[in-house]
Amino acid sequence: MRQRIITGVLAGALLVALTIVGGWLFTSLLVLLAIIGFTEYAKMNGVKWSHPSALLGYAGVLLFVLPWSEWNMDVPSEMTIMWMLAFLLLAVTVITKNKTTIDGAALMLLGALYVGYGFAAMIDVRGIVPNGLFWTFLSFSCTIASDTGAYFCGRAFGRTKLWPSISPNKTVEGALGGVVLSLVVASVFSLSAPDTIDLPKALLIGLLAAVAGQFGDLIQSAYKRVRDIKDTGTLLPGHGGVLDRFDSWLIVFPLLLLTGLLPA
Repeated sequence: MRQRIITGVLAGALLVALTIVGGWLFTSLLVLLAIIGFTEYAKMNGVKWSHPSALLGYAGVLLFVLPWSEWNMDVPSEMTIMWMLAFLLLAVTVITKNKTTIDGAALMLLGALYVGYGFAAMIDVRGIVPNGLFWTFLSFSCTIASDTGAYFCGRAFGRTKLWPSISPNKTVEGALGGVVLSLVVASVFSLSAPDTIDLPKALLIGLLAAVAGQFGDLIQSAYKRVRDIKDTGTLLPGHGGVLDRFDSWLIVFPLLLLTGLLPA
């Protein structure tokens, strides 16, 4: 627990500091985390980073997360990226005479989308001018509040198992506690900046962040259970890997953008 707390404080302080600074420092951090996250994903699926299908996955991730527009470079649409990546991965199955199977190609395509678009959404939200910092902290804070509320309410009041076959320790009471705390945090943001966000919209963001964040956690738990691993990596002692820590945000940020609750 001591190691977990120390790592959490240091990593959290770095993330907060670079989020405040923004710009290329924040983008560089998330690009690095995206690369590490995809490396963890490939390793979970038994694919070496140097395998052709993994290299294509890395290329897909970078096409999503690199700030091409800031470099005055045109980049294909997300749909074009996904189609081209799918085509190239399927071509690998032919070139390798099915040593890379269609299942393996599909896994790399999924990983590039899951990791690449998830981190790209975080970069996009922070890049919103002039309120990118506000929207980023709102999204981060609601998701963290959901996680914190679920943990402490679950320990204090948890009786009914939420999804024991996926995550045995999570409870319905904990999940509801997470939703409530996320709504409280969203309300505080609205009350502190009423000209930026009204209360109904803040509550919608808080609700979506809580529900989607908990689903993000469960998604990663389900995948680790299938692969029979405890953590996706060892980057953060006491916490696991990048995908262990960012699993909720990888779902929350894209959904908040796609639903139009955050300005694009």
